[in-house]
Amino acid sequence: MEKVGSVLVIGGGIAGIQASMDLGDSGYKVYLAESTMSIGGVMSQLDKTFPTNDCAICILAPKLVAAGRHENINLLINTTLEKITGKPGNFKVDLKQQSLFLDQETCTGCGVCAQECPVEAIDFFNEGLSKRAAISVKFPQAVPLVFSINQDICIGCGFCKGVCKAKAIDYTLKDKQTSLNVGAVVLAPGFDEYDPEPTHHYAFGKYPNVVTSIQFERILSASGPHSGLILRPSDGIIPKKIAFLQCVGSRDKKHGGEYCSSVCCMYTAKEAVIAKEHMPIVQPTIFSMDIRACGKDFDKYIDRAQEEYGVKYIRSRISAVKEIPESNDLILNYESEDGKIVEDVFNLVVLAVGAMPNHSTQELAKKLKIDLNEELFCKTKPFSPIETSREGIYVCGMFSEPKDIPETVVEASAAAGAVNILLSEVRNTLITEKKLPKEIDIIGEPPRIGVFVCHCGINIAGVVDVADVVDYASKLPDVTYAEKNLYTCSADTQTTIKEKIKEYNLNRVIVASCTPRTHEPLFQATIREAGLNKYLFDLANIRDQCSWVHMHEPKEATEKAKDLVRMAIAKARNLIPLQEQQVPVIHKGMVIGGGVSGMTAALNLANQGFEVFLVEKSNELGGFSKNIFQTIENYDVQDYLSDLIKKVKDHKLINIFINSKINSIGGYVCNFTTNITFGDDKQTKEFQHGIIIVATGAHEYQPKEREFLYGKNDKAILQSELENVLYTKPEKLEDVNTLVMIQCVGSRNEENPYCSRMCCAEAIKNAIKAKEINLKLNIVVLYRDIRTYGFKEKYYNLAREKGIVFIRFDHEKPPEIVEEGTKLSVNIETPKLGSISIKADLIALSAGIVSDGEENEKLAKMLKVPTNSENFFLEAHVKLRPSDFATDGIFLCGTARGTATITESIAQALSAASRATTILSKDILVTEGVISKVNPALCIGCNRCAEVCNYGAVGVKYEEGKMISEVNPLLCKGCGDCAAECPAEAITMSHFGTSQIEPMIAEAARVEFGNGRPRIIAFLCNWCSYAGADLAGVSRYQYPPNVRTIRLMCSGGLSKSLILQAFLEGADGVFVGGCHIGDCHYIAGNQDTLRRTNEIESELESIGINPERFLRKWVSASEGKIFSDTMIDFVENIKKLGPIKSDFKSKSIEVLK
Repeated sequence: MEKVGSVLVIGGGIAGIQASMDLGDSGYKVYLAESTMSIGGVMSQLDKTFPTNDCAICILAPKLVAAGRHENINLLINTTLEKITGKPGNFKVDLKQQSLFLDQETCTGCGVCAQECPVEAIDFFNEGLSKRAAISVKFPQAVPLVFSINQDICIGCGFCKGVCKAKAIDYTLKDKQTSLNVGAVVLAPGFDEYDPEPTHHYAFGKYPNVVTSIQFERILSASGPHSGLILRPSDGIIPKKIAFLQCVGSRDKKHGGEYCSSVCCMYTAKEAVIAKEHMPIVQPTIFSMDIRACGKDFDKYIDRAQEEYGVKYIRSRISAVKEIPESNDLILNYESEDGKIVEDVFNLVVLAVGAMPNHSTQELAKKLKIDLNEELFCKTKPFSPIETSREGIYVCGMFSEPKDIPETVVEASAAAGAVNILLSEVRNTLITEKKLPKEIDIIGEPPRIGVFVCHCGINIAGVVDVADVVDYASKLPDVTYAEKNLYTCSADTQTTIKEKIKEYNLNRVIVASCTPRTHEPLFQATIREAGLNKYLFDLANIRDQCSWVHMHEPKEATEKAKDLVRMAIAKARNLIPLQEQQVPVIHKGMVIGGGVSGMTAALNLANQGFEVFLVEKSNELGGFSKNIFQTIENYDVQDYLSDLIKKVKDHKLINIFINSKINSIGGYVCNFTTNITFGDDKQTKEFQHGIIIVATGAHEYQPKEREFLYGKNDKAILQSELENVLYTKPEKLEDVNTLVMIQCVGSRNEENPYCSRMCCAEAIKNAIKAKEINLKLNIVVLYRDIRTYGFKEKYYNLAREKGIVFIRFDHEKPPEIVEEGTKLSVNIETPKLGSISIKADLIALSAGIVSDGEENEKLAKMLKVPTNSENFFLEAHVKLRPSDFATDGIFLCGTARGTATITESIAQALSAASRATTILSKDILVTEGVISKVNPALCIGCNRCAEVCNYGAVGVKYEEGKMISEVNPLLCKGCGDCAAECPAEAITMSHFGTSQIEPMIAEAARVEFGNGRPRIIAFLCNWCSYAGADLAGVSRYQYPPNVRTIRLMCSGGLSKSLILQAFLEGADGVFVGGCHIGDCHYIAGNQDTLRRTNEIESELESIGINPERFLRKWVSASEGKIFSDTMIDFVENIKKLGPIKSDFKSKSIEVLK
């Protein structure tokens, strides 16, 4: 049966999106089937993410947009699987799409229908805390942005159909049946939150001020029911005392499941911290059994929560919640650590609900004929966390086991990596390739600009006088043609635009409509189809940032729309065609490190047909896994390792170099060159390759001299040494009466302030094994927190059932070991039992995992990639790019990134290989068009540009006797930070450079406002603050019409000279909006914004400008209300200051010039 080069991905959460993106970028046609109205999943409901406190929608929205735009991804919303037949490589799937009761292709997402709908229904996105219309969109940033009618609550009044100018609504539309042929299926249906309401667990559903954690996420969100204000449901009062109850529906066989949900400890800490940030009067208290902060930098986050934010932790599991009827406050009784019963009153209780199998799990598994485990999650194979019981069907994310977002994203890419092997021979057979006409050469021609102004139904035309704007635009210099359209984004208008380009010989196009963040690619594609370079386009946002935010001021909104159009035209005059370079790809990869993760990654690439250079520093393959015999699930590690090593050694496309040393690495993505010395005879070899995977691993912590008597007394051994005894010399345990295990040795301390992730499971695994060998053996585990996350929890329970004793100690009073004759005495201070002493025959120290410090530093310098403070390699983004470095073409997996189990390292290896395949699968790589360029004649070789570049895209070379900078177009991301930093103005940013922005500033500032209104110019970064301004429009948050926004890709691309230029042109106030620190789409561009704007604030006064005329504020994509409130306050403050001219001292103009 012939294989098919397409894939069905079921589930449109972050796992489904990542898998689809990887597959689409690797040459496969992808059908992404999502059962709800839009993609995004649970992550779209979150306020922030830990441990960075990133705005969730800020980092997710670019992924949503990218998936929606992807030429190889078909989004199938409201769609479920009905049936599957066939074999791996060629399945037939039958799908059903429930009717939206409107035409998805025709709907423009304008939202007028929802405004007119008279029905109010429960808003499920806001978890029942607010109402929405019977026709609605899932959330403001939804992709696709189409509305849907809820048939269960629609009263059939017809109002929505009557106001729909696009004629999209059709009540007669039926469900659609579709059949597709696909080569593989990836399952990412996600999970359900535990619902405590049916049993009134902790009185949820009975008392209004008991809410779930996902409800509290919506309360915290700036786009939530109270715009980020923390108000309790019963009376809208700010709750001063908030109690967070852990493990609701987790670690509980009666309610939910026996397993740990893996994420609750951390999201609760995050919610407590964010609540405190929102409202400092809040006093959060968290009730927990253990604190399971197992991930990278998670322990640091918990420490900060306690030390900086005053979050209080109490180790106790609450049995019940009672209400005080008069106040709706809540009473909690608990046992303190010293054994006392305490009663306390709280204003709000938040239940940290666990993860349950998706409600459709059993039905889906039956249709797919795949196995589920005892907890009704998808069953996977040993050492292959993405393989289901049926070949050709893969799984990722929460569907297989509760896990955090980084592990979910890793598994999504890993699942794509498995598909890559299955379907490699039919790659690129079904992908969409557009044939475009040759570009029209416009160089040397005067601008002939076409302007298309959108009504957007009544969204724009209901406020702005569109005809007046068109008439105004038609009379501006260089405008050749102007017209109005009902919906400029509709298919017929796209045809019209192409026709007008040809008819009027237009060489630049302006569309005045909605936001460029969603619609710019559509219009760019349209003008490219007409023969124009796609960068000869600009968009004036006269809906989201004009008509929607000035609904009650039509005259002022119309004047602002004219300004925005005139600003876009000013920019368009200086737009030039930009070229996207094509660079050939070397279809070979280098993997650094020959442990399990390195070998897995190498084997995956080789099985796809790519040659691999596997470089290992030691004299054999295997890495740290050589010391591990079994996993906690009783999977045989050594059998697996032997088989893996044999497969790698036997593979013809894998070149193995042991005893090797890397001498140098040069080049860039698609074309790296590496020089190594290898073998006993120190041979030298140089090879070229297109990608690099770093899998250098880590090693076991070695206790310091006399630490826990290790190295002094042979009865104090490492956990790994105990494991060796258990599996090779079990008879040694026959004479042991008491075995004591001490956890967190070399972990969670000042030197290594992180959890090593695997130690608790290793200790429990070895404890159970030791008990099986010697039933009379007394085993005591001394711990700080037991961190058996996910399904490992059942082994913790099993250990306790077998009589293994667990005793907690405080980290400030670690156990002490004293030699007493032939025995050892372990002395420990416990919170409840006080001081105890245990006579031990053998002590096992659970030593943590530490990085290969100096070696990692050396390699990082060669690769120009970062490491963290513990010298683990630092990924591009901890949540959404866990397998990538910020530098293109270099990827990361295994314990080189941070602590991980063997199975997790395997998933990370497959993920890294999948990410690498998105490059290796292409013959050419196309560079960005919007990049920085250096003028060698002006460059002074100061190297400041290279210092601020987060991507290693700017380097320095010697040319004609002087040092000059150069930009690698393959690495440049177009943030503009280098151009803003350049003191000689030798670097220019294309499309958003000085030549485009200065004319916009001049046009924004020159308008004379009546009634003494000030002129405000707002520079906004594309990914966060501009998105926040858009959300203000979507939410109809009103603010004064004095603000003229100028979009930049990154606030880091805004130079001080442009800010000063705005004042020079006559702006009364200047606002700079950027991402929150830590949220920057370009890693750390906003850090440079912070530095430059701090300098501006100190410089303004010296040149006669009141510093209060300048404001910088971080605004996330979800903070529309904050943006509007900030604009209201800023405009009011500038009004009080009066016109800018009153501030200037005698020589200020000359200084500015």
